[in-house]
Amino acid sequence: MSISNSSPPMLTAPVAIWSQADPMHAQVTLSGTVNVYSLGEVWTDVSEKQTIWLGQGDGKDRSLIFDATNVSSLDGSAFAFLIDIQEAQKKAGGQFEIQGLDPKYQPLLQEFDPISNLFPAPIPKPKRGFIVSTGMATQNLLDDAQGLITFAGHLASDLAWSIRNVKQVRWGDFVNAAVEAGIAALPIVGLVAFLIGVILSFQAAIGMEQFGAVSFVGPLAALGIVREMGPLITAILLAGRSSAAFAAEIGTMTVNSEVDALVTGGLSPIRFLVVPRVLAGILVMPILTLYADIVSIFASMLTMQIYGIPFINFYNGMLSAVGIEDILSGLLKATLFGVVVSAVGCLRGMQTGTGAAAVGISATRAVVSSIVMIVLVDGIFAYISYRTGF
Repeated sequence: MSISNSSPPMLTAPVAIWSQADPMHAQVTLSGTVNVYSLGEVWTDVSEKQTIWLGQGDGKDRSLIFDATNVSSLDGSAFAFLIDIQEAQKKAGGQFEIQGLDPKYQPLLQEFDPISNLFPAPIPKPKRGFIVSTGMATQNLLDDAQGLITFAGHLASDLAWSIRNVKQVRWGDFVNAAVEAGIAALPIVGLVAFLIGVILSFQAAIGMEQFGAVSFVGPLAALGIVREMGPLITAILLAGRSSAAFAAEIGTMTVNSEVDALVTGGLSPIRFLVVPRVLAGILVMPILTLYADIVSIFASMLTMQIYGIPFINFYNGMLSAVGIEDILSGLLKATLFGVVVSAVGCLRGMQTGTGAAAVGISATRAVVSSIVMIVLVDGIFAYISYRTGF
């Protein structure tokens, strides 16, 4: 058996050595080949020692010398190291000097002179006053309203075009949007509608019970569900679900320049992308509303069992309170909500900006704008119903 004598590996000296002659004077000595490989942890070590040294007193009186007499070659990382140390020294107000640098490196070093150009001072943003902020907010609101009106005009024109040119409508996209916004939304719409029916009936029964009028809760709840709560709750659910989905889908296409490609190819983005989705919203919104009405009224009927109201009494009272015009009024309102939800989602998607967060911002704006427009349309419809009795 033989025993081999292995000598310990030779440690190479660091290419940059920090030294201090006294508390006010320090020196960084460079030697050999200074490049991205040899600097390694030396950069961090020298930078930390410089930070500690400058922090021990007034940095304005401290002088640092870079001795490059024994350097054989430099690369770009060496100059970055030099500039980093020099910037820290200048920032503390101290003095910095380079000695022994080969003249052939001077032209490259002069390209970074003055060093202040590499580290420009941040320019503080001026604070906006109340009047300026109010004016900018008003201008943004007017611009948004103008864009909404322009988009509504284009959409109305292209919807009329789709009626005249039925075969040219992208019915494949229409079916996909209808399935995503309609069939896929049935569970959440049914769950919320059931809870709305239960809660509405319970809350109404608490007050009506004091007057001995619990039997009127069912007809009133059914009338409120058919005319208002069914269309409104369904529209809000689709605003948070389908409108955001439309905005995210079209927004992603906008970020990827696919919408610009359609325009370049001579295709209308509204006819190609918006019309099928708006038609899907017009189709599925009344169907979902009718589904929500049925579920809510059934939930209200179950709730009234707790107060001893039989099914037949609830049914007869509902027939006497709810007429066909009430159902048609709710479905007409739901159709308008479907147009608003789908159109606003597509509009916000086409207004998507650039950047990683642009699609998320568009989806958020779509939901908020859809809900605001739903409330606005609902208010206008309520006033028209009050004046006309429909």
